[in-house]
Amino acid sequence: METSRIDDPRTPSCRPAVGCDVVTVPARQGLEAVDILRRAPGDAVGPVLHDDGGDTLGFLVPPGTAAGWDVPGSTCTGTDGRGPRLAPEPPVEGADWLLPPGEADLATDPAVLREALDQAARMIRAADSCR
Repeated sequence: METSRIDDPRTPSCRPAVGCDVVTVPARQGLEAVDILRRAPGDAVGPVLHDDGGDTLGFLVPPGTAAGWDVPGSTCTGTDGRGPRLAPEPPVEGADWLLPPGEADLATDPAVLREALDQAARMIRAADSCR
């Protein structure tokens, strides 16, 4: 993955002073996408939140992602840099970390996440058609 300038909204990081946008997906699709991303080479998945009800997962993505997000079945909440911060405590009440932030503060690359969500959706459709 090519590194861009630090002030570029496509930079795959959520620095503590900047915050992140959040891509929210149904839990089933999100869990499949997490598995896909974890099998990818390198650090393909950043911090991921889950709600206490277990209905959704939230992938932290770089600020500015929401402006171009168009993946059916998901939403991307733009935060204008005022979104969730990387900290040990979950940034949203009623949520917890599925994958907590680690030493690096990298977010999930939106293009890589889009591919993983598409693949996860195809896998779910295939599994459901076999029932």
